[in-house]
Amino acid sequence: MTHEIHDVGVAKHIGSYSDAIEVEPGLRWLYTSGTAGVDESGVFPEGIEAQTRLVWKYVFAALEKARMGPSDLVKVTTTLINRDDMAAYVKIRKELLGDVKPSFMLAVVSELIRPQCLVEVEIVAAKK
Repeated sequence: MTHEIHDVGVAKHIGSYSDAIEVEPGLRWLYTSGTAGVDESGVFPEGIEAQTRLVWKYVFAALEKARMGPSDLVKVTTTLINRDDMAAYVKIRKELLGDVKPSFMLAVVSELIRPQCLVEVEIVAAKK
């Protein structure tokens, strides 16, 4: 295993993520920009569920291009514009990531890159 989870007791009370992850030296790293839920034609679909699924589709595509997968995730940073969308976002993230529990940060802000953008995700991944 290339990642060692360090549980300090916070995550278990809040959600499906790891408190801290240590990565062994000498790995390849992948950093993504904030990934928005915009479709191939440049349209942001209606609703947090549709945008969240598109965001993760693109994140998984970036991982695949780097010859990585979800188990190589080290850190996920999510930004939403509506606190009420949090439960739907987290439900889909858990569905798509399964037992993978990278370190995780979620923030709610007043706006993102485009007015129609409801969610952005950026990731850090590492693999041999």
